Amino acid sequence: MGHLKLDLQQFTGGTSTWWRNPLHRNFSYTDGVKYVAETVGAYWLIDYVFSSQYAAQLKDQPFQVWKWSANDGKGRFVVEDGNNEVIVTYNLEFTDFPDGEVTLWFTDRTLLLPNEY
Repeated sequence: MGHLKLDLQQFTGGTSTWWRNPLHRNFSYTDGVKYVAETVGAYWLIDYVFSSQYAAQLKDQPFQVWKWSANDGKGRFVVEDGNNEVIVTYNLEFTDFPDGEVTLWFTDRTLLLPNEY
């Protein structure tokens, strides 16, 4: 795959549908997050964020900024608190996600693109 270039500007001011993951029914995600997952075949990205909510570092964190970057088949999540303070970093030794970056927000049990807030 080439470098990630997604038109995420089209997703602004909310979502028309709240999507649910069957493995994590307590959480939802927006049209923009669905678009990212569908476009690059990365529904695992949603699973990763949702399953990480049970980690000690994140379970009491009401607002999270998930910064994903992929380069040469490796990936990294840097999770911040919204004030540029890093909470936790997750390194993935392999990913088929295209090279590039995506930022997601997790708040109110919902995963969304920053433009959708």
